[in-house]
Formats: sequence, structure tokens, C-alpha cells
Amino acid sequence: MPPKVDPSVVQIITLRATGGEVGASSALAPKIGPLGLSPKKVGEDIAKATKEWKGLRVTVQLTVQNRQATVSVVPSASSLVIRALKEPVRDKKKEKNILHTGNMSLDDVISIAKTMREANKSLARELKGTVKEILGTCFSVGCTVDGESPVDIQKKISTGEIEIEN
Repeated sequence: MPPKVDPSVVQIITLRATGGEVGASSALAPKIGPLGLSPKKVGEDIAKATKEWKGLRVTVQLTVQNRQATVSVVPSASSLVIRALKEPVRDKKKEKNILHTGNMSLDDVISIAKTMREANKSLARELKGTVKEILGTCFSVGCTVDGESPVDIQKKISTGEIEIEN
């Protein structure tokens, strides 16, 4: 039998969850069961904390101390981009292979890039590089930026046609 877990130690568990939905308890149980937490209660806490991310897959960080779990959402670039497109909530069980063919402004991309820099999730040295990372995410999601392909805007940033201030 494994040794008992010290309740005063802070444990951080990172997992992916669908926003606003109670995940399967069977998926949570192996991660949080040994810490003495109820998977059903933690699932409800995650659903409550991710209400504003309804329908999107987001990364959730559980901080467990003294058998109490606090939930915090760690947004990824793709979930921030999809949220900025302001699309209606879709049922993932009924609609498969959803294409996000929306359009967003360069200001939205810059604000997402600043959010990613604050969360230390960008590997770029400057804001310009982080904006290019987010534009790559826009391309993979399938949306356009200011009516143009994100790749074209990346090239304009590289050549200096578009200036990004830190």
C-alpha cells in the first residue's frame, strides 16, 4: 500500500476540462482520489470555475492543500482566440470538426498576446514575437485577422510594415 499523503503539503494538479461542464468522475478519480478528495465535488467546482469558458477546452489548475481544492483556469492561446471570435456555444457531441471561420482585429490579437506574456506561456523575447505566435494559432484555428490571412500579417510584421510596440 502506498504511504499516506501529508495533508499540509501543497499539491498542484493540471488537467484539461471542457468549460461549464462537469467532467467524468472516473477521469478525475485517479488523480485526486489519493489526495482524499471527492471527484464529484471537484468536478462541480471545475464546472463552476469554467462557466465563462462554456464549450471550450481549457487547462485547469487544481491547488490542493488540507484536502481543499482551489480551481484556477489557465487559458491557452487557442481557447483565447476562439473566445475572441464570439461564436455561439455549440454542442460538441452533435457537431464534429468545427471550423472557426470568424474574423478578428489585430488589436484583439495584441491583447491576447499580452495576456499570454503575463501568464508566462510565451517563449518569445518581445511582444512582436508573441503576436506572431498568436497569429500562428489563428491560422491553425482557421480564422482571419482584419480580413487577411494570419500568415500575411506575420510577414508584414517581419518586414516592418506593421509596427508592434511593447
